[in-house]
Amino acid sequence: MSAAAQIAADLRAHVAVCEELLGLVQRESQALNAPEGYSAADFHQHRKALLPRLEQSTAELRKNRLNWQKLSPAERKQCPEVSKLLRMGQDLTMKILMIDRENEQMLLRRGLLPAKALPPAQRQRPHYVADLYRRSSGH
Repeated sequence: MSAAAQIAADLRAHVAVCEELLGLVQRESQALNAPEGYSAADFHQHRKALLPRLEQSTAELRKNRLNWQKLSPAERKQCPEVSKLLRMGQDLTMKILMIDRENEQMLLRRGLLPAKALPPAQRQRPHYVADLYRRSSGH
């Protein structure tokens, strides 16, 4: 398998993990908006199960970033799917972060998070997520 094809395969796997995580935070949001029936333990277990896969996927992305940069422009053009997959991963990550922050705020309002779990002050900045995204993308 070529380097570009391997990068695309790893990106597809990463997008799949992100889609699972998005589904989880969306279900949590729905449960938090329901009058009753929210169980933090259920969502904690699902997150705990997803964490090793997300960590592995992220490690592969770091490795692939270096490999992608080593490819010639001609080799990169042979795999246009990579750019599309990168955008998909970024879009999913942004959605996950936004919904998770909303969920966190709902948990705080309901008194379901201890005071030590309060988000740091810098997370309350309106453009924090966009700035974080820009820094991690290398721009």
